[in-house]
Amino acid sequence: MNEAVQAINGAGNKQLINGDEVQDQQQPFKYAVALTGGIATGKSTVAAQFVSAGFVVIDADRIAHQILDDLSFEVARLFGDEVLQNGKVNRAILGKIIFAQTQKRKVLEALLHPLIFDEILRLSDIEDQKKKPYLVDIPLFFETGRYNIGRVIVVYASQQQQIERAMQRDSVSKEAVLRRIEAQMDMEQKRNQADYLIDNSGDEQQLNKEVISVIQHIKKDFS
Repeated sequence: MNEAVQAINGAGNKQLINGDEVQDQQQPFKYAVALTGGIATGKSTVAAQFVSAGFVVIDADRIAHQILDDLSFEVARLFGDEVLQNGKVNRAILGKIIFAQTQKRKVLEALLHPLIFDEILRLSDIEDQKKKPYLVDIPLFFETGRYNIGRVIVVYASQQQQIERAMQRDSVSKEAVLRRIEAQMDMEQKRNQADYLIDNSGDEQQLNKEVISVIQHIKKDFS
């Protein structure tokens, strides 16, 4: 990680040059809107609707998956060869390990989060130059505290809906889903810190209305 990224990571939009603190020429994430929520609240569905509306969405999960594959042998060294399948990381097996053991989850986060940040920062710089709002889909936006993004969308649903959707989607037990929910910030806290809220506790028609309303607000806020 270079000095500029280190400084952005630790001190907002300042960096160190020859030991002196100066203001960046351009604020990082100037046109970014963070998209976050909880497990199985429907962030991917919402992101797809924003893409259909013409927004660019930078996907932290997709970046993380690529980095995991690039670092597959390092991940196997840290978590065991059982996490590898045909030379790539089996994310389901890795997920069971890290959500069952908090310390191992922290080890993985320490490995991945700085690399994910670097790539998101690179892609965001490209988007900022277009001077149009775009989304950065970051599941752990609040938990990492790493991203200096001024506006945040939180997608939410009831915890019971999260449990039912995650169990069906991932073919995991209720206990496994609850461990993942408990590893994240409380949903009510996320909602209280949001600039835009999207309620995904209803049907598809309601969700469409919620997304359209937020898109209109974002366009107005960046006009």
